[in-house]
Amino acid sequence: MNSDVQIAGDPLDIPHLLPPVPAHPSTVSAFAGLARTIAADRDGWAPLVQYDATSRWYHRLRTGPGYEVWLLSWVPGQGSGAHDHGRSSGVLTVLRGELTERVGTHGARHTLRSGAQRVFAPGYVHDVVNDALEPAVSLHIYFPGLTEMPLHPTQSAELPAGAGADALGALGG
Repeated sequence: MNSDVQIAGDPLDIPHLLPPVPAHPSTVSAFAGLARTIAADRDGWAPLVQYDATSRWYHRLRTGPGYEVWLLSWVPGQGSGAHDHGRSSGVLTVLRGELTERVGTHGARHTLRSGAQRVFAPGYVHDVVNDALEPAVSLHIYFPGLTEMPLHPTQSAELPAGAGADALGALGG
């Protein structure tokens, strides 16, 4: 007697019967959606969070084709210093607490509360700090994956020449 596989063939050899492979994010909107999905899975990230009084704590949460996801914690007073992300674009999402982002030629300040998102393009210079009295947690998605984070000596972060604020900004927050 023949088995079903012998009669019909191996279903894994028939691509049209397989479920579609989920596409990885390829737009800013899709990466922002991925960040919101990860943020909603509190049971997945909250047990990993640690706080370090001497430096910002960070943990690579996941990688995907061409991107990586980082979890960071910030105790009161901790900041990143003015920096950019080299050739990477990204999405910053506040998961817990409150962070302040300084950006622009006059150090424009944006208060980012839990759920707030900011997107940035390559060359975007900013400074992120926890000015609040409680610890904060943030999620950062970089695409392509982060390979450099040059610090900038200026006190107020600035946009690179030619980068308009309309190309960057807040999402849902």
